[in-house]
Amino acid sequence: MIKSDKPSAQVQRRDDIYAERTATRIWQELPSAENPYIAAQCRCHGYDLLELVQKRSFADMLYLLFRGELPTTAEAQLLDALMVAFINPGPRHPATRAAMNAGVGKTDPALILPIALTTLSGTHNAAGTLEEAMRFLRKNQRKPVEDVLQLLMANPDRPDEGDWHIAPGFGSYYNGIDLISASIADHLAQMPAASAALHWGQQFAAGLAEHGMGWLATGVVAAALTDLGFPPRAAAGVYQIISAPGLLAHGAELANKPLTAMPFISDEDYIIESD
Repeated sequence: MIKSDKPSAQVQRRDDIYAERTATRIWQELPSAENPYIAAQCRCHGYDLLELVQKRSFADMLYLLFRGELPTTAEAQLLDALMVAFINPGPRHPATRAAMNAGVGKTDPALILPIALTTLSGTHNAAGTLEEAMRFLRKNQRKPVEDVLQLLMANPDRPDEGDWHIAPGFGSYYNGIDLISASIADHLAQMPAASAALHWGQQFAAGLAEHGMGWLATGVVAAALTDLGFPPRAAAGVYQIISAPGLLAHGAELANKPLTAMPFISDEDYIIESD
């Protein structure tokens, strides 16, 4: 029996009308003549799958899935460069460490990537900040950089210690500037498909440099996806897709190694408190 603290007078009948079947504009499966449960042809936003296999890249398909149209050559180049640049968060990232621990701990190999992606879904230099970063760029990319900087630098909530992420996708990284992300942003911003978000972000990062801050990896990805027209709600998942190969590779690398391949805290580093 389900109990509720609400008075019975507040319980209302649900009159929502639900769809009779699930609908999608993304994918169409045309049934075979012999068995309607077997697809004889598949189309992605109207494009025949086998033709896409012959003529298009993974970056093209990723763009098509989310945008509903094929990218231009310049857009495909920008997305492909973005995917190469951020294919691996690096061995110090918590998500990579999770993959490593899962691998060396002899976790089912099928679970290494889900474990790592769960960690990557957080908000510390991870996918959980992507949507917010895209919305920040969308909101401010037409404003003077100086005005936004002045407003944010006056923030009274600046932490006394540790990194300060002054805006989604921007801030300090180990109390300094993330040099790799800055270099990647420099390259992407010069590509033909780069637009307002990457260009404004470059100016914003330059203004932050004198304060020991700049681009974070999440900000660069958010800016590129904004210029490519990806929806903010999909940004976190796209970032996870981009980073997945590196995470899995690190986990698989340690999967056949003994537990001793990873560091273990020594006894003297444990503190046992007595009653």
